[in-house]
Amino acid sequence: MFLPVSHGRCGRWRDHRQVIDGILRRVRTGVQWRDFPKRFGPWMAVYERHRLWSADGTWERLLQQVQAAADAAGEIDWDVSVDSTVVRAHQHAAGARTGPPSAPASKRAEAAEHQRNPVAEPARPAGGGGAGGEGLGRSRGGFTSKLHLSADGRCRPLSLVVTGGQRTDCTQFRTVPEKSRVPRVGSGRPRTKPDSLAADKAYSNSPCREYLRRRGIRHSIPEKTDSQAARLRKGLRGGRPPGFDAERYKKRNTVERAINRLKQSRTVATRYDSRGYVFLGTATTAALLIWLRS
Repeated sequence: MFLPVSHGRCGRWRDHRQVIDGILRRVRTGVQWRDFPKRFGPWMAVYERHRLWSADGTWERLLQQVQAAADAAGEIDWDVSVDSTVVRAHQHAAGARTGPPSAPASKRAEAAEHQRNPVAEPARPAGGGGAGGEGLGRSRGGFTSKLHLSADGRCRPLSLVVTGGQRTDCTQFRTVPEKSRVPRVGSGRPRTKPDSLAADKAYSNSPCREYLRRRGIRHSIPEKTDSQAARLRKGLRGGRPPGFDAERYKKRNTVERAINRLKQSRTVATRYDSRGYVFLGTATTAALLIWLRS
């Protein structure tokens, strides 16, 4: 009931179960689309379905529905941890268009285009601009992407963000928790605030701590050695040390284990998708499998 229905322009869609089985096989094994087993149907049909569902947010909505059911049953541990992991990009990940998609000349032209082709709009999400616009960058590992995520206390991803491999962790600290939106079963706003949050020293700076204080989120983030030395040199003017719960910080390994579970999928451990939104859809599909199996 949560999957899109056929728009009728090109005949009847191939059965969702057959296509989803093919998508899951590709996510798990990393097989090239053109080498897809014929029992899943034409490879182009499976690829286009995955691309469209990545573009219009279908995979993210499915993940949220599974999270909502788990939250209603009290199965989510809201002691959340945040971290990131570098994903090596395969040479096939290069080659996306270098310019952003062209915008319609007017709202009337946009409405006419959407009426003529209902799936054209989600098929062209914002992006482009070369490697940087597709979440690809250079780091010590070479041509890489970085997957930022938050995980609950049972090692299951709550939210995912893709950036270039050279982006520092703290730049996405606000985006990752805010993207975690677990709907309520029934009425009520989605839950976005965890009971507590743990992160490593990469997030130990004033903007991150100020953001958590403003939202009233208890956190355990260790202080950097140089920050501690600078504070001690100032004496009383350096202020009090930030609060740190060592016992709570021991649970931060849950996000590391969530990353290990995600990278059991070959297409997450190595990026083959040239478009950033398709790679995010691939990682979201892998996260959805983790939730369904736990």
